[in-house]
Amino acid sequence: MAQWPPNLPWSVKLLNFLSYFAKITHRPDGSVNRSLMRFMDWPISPSNKPVNGVISSDFTVDKPRDLYFRLYTPTAGTSLPVIFFIHGGGFAYNAPSSKPYDGFCRRLAHELSAFIISVNYRLSPEHRYPAQIEDCFDVLKFIDSTEIEEGFTKNADLKRFFIAGDSSGANLVHYLTVKASEYEFSRVKHIGNISIQPFFGGEERTESELRLTKALFINVDLTDWMWKSYLPEGSDRDHPAANVFGPNSDGVAGIKYPATIVFKGGYDPLQDRQKRYYEGLKKYGKEAYLVECENAFHTFYVFPEVTESSLLLKEVKNFMQKLCESIS
Repeated sequence: MAQWPPNLPWSVKLLNFLSYFAKITHRPDGSVNRSLMRFMDWPISPSNKPVNGVISSDFTVDKPRDLYFRLYTPTAGTSLPVIFFIHGGGFAYNAPSSKPYDGFCRRLAHELSAFIISVNYRLSPEHRYPAQIEDCFDVLKFIDSTEIEEGFTKNADLKRFFIAGDSSGANLVHYLTVKASEYEFSRVKHIGNISIQPFFGGEERTESELRLTKALFINVDLTDWMWKSYLPEGSDRDHPAANVFGPNSDGVAGIKYPATIVFKGGYDPLQDRQKRYYEGLKKYGKEAYLVECENAFHTFYVFPEVTESSLLLKEVKNFMQKLCESIS
């Protein structure tokens, strides 16, 4: 099978070329040159003027941790669902202000008619597991207990609350869900997860990891570095934070786990692990759905010009409507 899907837009090829430069931010001691990284990740400011029918604003949760979230608010509609979004980047890169994620979250808000809460969490290797999960959990509790702004308080339906993430963000969605299952929320009712090309690992290589060694944006050399930077010192890739249903995992038996939709791509080296994640949820009796995007590469969803990106939004919309109708 080919490494790349056919008929790629020039924007995808260009960003894939630029992504190679991220490797030069890796120092020999395992740290990341953040100053150099800023030249490749120019932040986008929030906008209180509507862009495609959506305004955005930032809210601080804990200044010392730079823990904040960016809220995307549709300018039309009332009683809207809420999507708590956790960005990807191998636990080490990106932020809500990163151009691809600012654009993607704005698109989600517009096309799904939903509030989007995009979380800025601490990054590895400066902050290892479980710092990222703790940050996301603190923001989740903040949303549950705080009156954010009049528009959100008036129009957000916290009883239709979804947690979504892509790649490593989808990994965090899983572990945040497990952690949150032990907490009694006063306003938030978590009814569904949206897991976009989740990033899981393991010591044993999968068939797709071995086959797609030159795929767009990601390969095992890069993912190995990400796991080494994220997991506790001395851990291997069978640590439960990486190998979700592996030999050291407790699974999700007895955990209140919401309905989950999982997306996998035919040109993604992580696709075998994404399917295993879906199968693991089903094994434990959880409601789960798998959407296979045959021509999708890793991070395809941030490119509106890619056909599969619109397919993903359609599937997410149907999933959300189904769950919202079931509780109405």
